[in-house]
Formats: sequence, C-alpha cells, structure tokens
Amino acid sequence: MNNDFLQELLTTPSPSSQEMDIQRKWIDYVRPYADKIDTDTAGNAIGIVNPDADFKVLLAGHCDEIGLVIKKIDDRGFLRMDKMGGISPKPAIGMKVDVLGYGGTITGVIGANAEHHGGAKDDLSFDDLYIDCGAKSKEELEEYVTIGDLAVYKRDPEWLMNNRLSGRGLDNRTGAFIVAEVLRRLGERRPKVGVYSVSTVNEETNMGGAHFASAGINPTMAIACDVTFATDYPGVNTDKHGDLRLDDGPVLAKGAPINIKINQLLQTTAAKLNMNVQYELTSRNTGTDADRMRLAASGIPVSLVSLPLRYMHSPVETVSLKDIEEDIELLTEMILSLDGTESLKPLD
Repeated sequence: MNNDFLQELLTTPSPSSQEMDIQRKWIDYVRPYADKIDTDTAGNAIGIVNPDADFKVLLAGHCDEIGLVIKKIDDRGFLRMDKMGGISPKPAIGMKVDVLGYGGTITGVIGANAEHHGGAKDDLSFDDLYIDCGAKSKEELEEYVTIGDLAVYKRDPEWLMNNRLSGRGLDNRTGAFIVAEVLRRLGERRPKVGVYSVSTVNEETNMGGAHFASAGINPTMAIACDVTFATDYPGVNTDKHGDLRLDDGPVLAKGAPINIKINQLLQTTAAKLNMNVQYELTSRNTGTDADRMRLAASGIPVSLVSLPLRYMHSPVETVSLKDIEEDIELLTEMILSLDGTESLKPLD
C-alpha cells in the first residue's frame, strides 16, 4: 500500500466541483498499471484493465471533499460563505482555511463573536461566520477572490497511534485511493474480467459523477467504495446506529439497493481470506455513489464496500490503515475470482 500516494491525495484540495488537480495526480499514479486511461465531461478519471472484456466491473471512489463557497465580499474585506456539501458550521470556529481564489490560494481564519461579546450562538449557521484573510478592503480581496471560489480547511493529515490516520476529507479521498490501489494490483496480476476504477466527482453535492461514469461505461456490476459511520467512540448509541469499529474490517451494506449476488461474492472471498467483515443497513438508499450508479443505463447491479470512519464531515475524520488495506485486498481478490460467466440475477 502506497502511503505516500495516500498522503498526496489528502493534501490536495478537492472540494466538490473543483477536483481537477487531484484527478491529474490520480491519473499519473494509475497510468503505469492501466491498459487505458479515460476521462469524461463530468470530470471523472478512469483507469481500465482489460478494456475489451465483455464482463465489466466498475469500482467507484469519489475524490471530492466538502468545503465552503464564497458568496460575498463585504466592504471591510471579509468573506461570507455558504456550504459546498454537508459541512457543519460548529467545527469551523477557530479554523484556518485555504481560499482557492482565482488569483491564487490565500490563507484565512474563520472568525466568530468573542465570548466576552456573547460568544457563538447555540443555533450557529454559516451566516454567523466569516473568513478573515487580513484584507483591509473589498478591493484588495477582489485581486484574489471572486464569488463562487471555494475554500477548504487548512488541515494536514495526522498519523495517530496504532496506524490510525486523521484529517479532513478522508471522506472520500480514501475511496479514490482504494480504487487506485486495486487497479494497481490487478494491473500486475491480470484478471479475467474488465476492471474500470473510477475516481468520481461531485458525490458530496449531487452524485453526478457516478451517474456519468455508469452511463458511459455500462458495467456488468458496480461497487461503490466509500466511508461509513464508525460508532466505537464515546457518546454514540450503538443500539440505534449499529456497532461498527475501526480495525474490524470492511463494511458491507445490506438492503434494498444492494445486489445479493455481489455481496455473496464478497462474503465468500472474505471467508477465503479469513477476513472479518462488518455490516450496515441501507434499507432505502445508501447515500453514496451506489444510488446513482444503480439507476444508470438500463439498471446496474451494485454493492457498497465501506471504510469505517470516525467524526464524519469534520476536520478530524479518523480511519484505520488496517481497514484500508483489507478493503483493497477484499476487492482485489474478489475480482480475481471472477471468470466472466457469473450471473448477478438473484433468481438464477
């Protein structure tokens, strides 16, 4: 597992709708192992092994992260902002940000009312916050920033004890990393089926990248590689939210959107590897790229393999490198077990 490449992805800003820089790095990494590289008008990056095979497996890991979008530059030189994806205002207080302006990236801090003046409101929203870049006027800031430019927290990854990794945007640049690593291993070991690893865009805002990828590729089966809510930390009601833990292995989804046959293939592979898997329920939908891939083209059988993650959509999302490696191994070995004659019809 290439930790340097994972670090590079995590330190490359990729807010939803502005994923070009990270996609170029993703393509550069997978190019030596892919038989073909492709892109599409959504901005997806696609690495392909065995492009002439009739049986096609699509692996989707989205590379976009939540962020902020600039909606106003006031006369005093402060930036007002809105959400780009499901980002919460509560962790924002006191954070530094990189404003990805058209005139260059500049550093800012998110300001809030001092405790001496009443402090932050209990029902805080982004309307109560602003970004202070040190500018003295609107005109000064307009040399760097315009309406619609994006910002992300200025937060580098941190390596914690026991091979735990923490930082912003692990949701889901870890998924983009996983599908790249699966492609690298399959490129070396040559599966019998076609494999399309896709670093998808826009999952945090509209899941359009997944729809474009699935409609364009029309795979035999598709697997979304995303994160899910770990519940192994204080204050979480496991009776309500389930018992999902770091270091306990990949998480498979069970529910109406999930193809039973694909899950059986994953479970059989995990058993052969003596690998523990965990389960989450996705009764109605998954909240991931799988939902849009399933409804693309004439309908695509889907499954979801997730990485347990603590502190979802915060600047300190935390995962286990052991789980990342096991996600990669499970997907790689399952695909290598396919001979291209498998039926994914539940009634067969």
